[in-house]
Amino acid sequence: MNADPLRAWIGTVSLIALLGACSSIPRAESTNEQAANYNRQLGEGYLQKGDLAIAKEKLERALREGPRDPKVHSALGQLYERLGDPKRADDEYRTALRYAPKDPDIDNKYGVFLCQTGRTDEGVKYFLEAGKNPLYRTPEAAYTNMGVCLRAAHRDDEAKQALQRALAIRPNFGEAAYQLADLEFERGHLNDARTAITHYTDNYEATPDLLLLGVRIARAMGDRVAAERYARSLRMDFPTSDQARALADLNRNAGS
Repeated sequence: MNADPLRAWIGTVSLIALLGACSSIPRAESTNEQAANYNRQLGEGYLQKGDLAIAKEKLERALREGPRDPKVHSALGQLYERLGDPKRADDEYRTALRYAPKDPDIDNKYGVFLCQTGRTDEGVKYFLEAGKNPLYRTPEAAYTNMGVCLRAAHRDDEAKQALQRALAIRPNFGEAAYQLADLEFERGHLNDARTAITHYTDNYEATPDLLLLGVRIARAMGDRVAAERYARSLRMDFPTSDQARALADLNRNAGS
């Protein structure tokens, strides 16, 4: 697959947490809570940039300021993943869920971690928890992650069902459409792969991944006209993308 499939997307709070917030007396956030939140956000920013040393410093400071903050523990879980310490990552995710049971965002992130460490059935369980949570803003992300997880385990029929469920929730979710079309392409189901891409691109703005895959599918089917149409869209709409560069490499290899 061209894109990193196991992406985590932003969720929302659980029903219990929301009702508790609505029924309780508002209180000001303490100084320590503010500091923990600030340092967590800094740590997550450095984590995204790949500066793991500073991310670790900021998140450990956030932990001292907010030792029971589930978001801090979830961020530490991601940090230890990146540091190659799955035991500590697992401990931090479990601590986060202990402080915030059924938080769909943490469920989704923990599911990604479990799948990346080969614990497919456990990961699927947490994706389902996130996807079924009525307050999760992006359940299609959890089902897409579940589909990618199942693909990695070569459970293709289950993966297809998960990806179709994601698209039933949000038909314009490009990542799910790409994963479904790529799955069908890898299985040799060229007509189904082409249908998945055509349905998406006829109704929504194409993504670079879908356009490059469209080229590959059309060429495999011997449809030069469709292949060139996808290629032209990719070159014109996304000229500096990794996929456009991959297309150039594909063309060079085809000509050699």
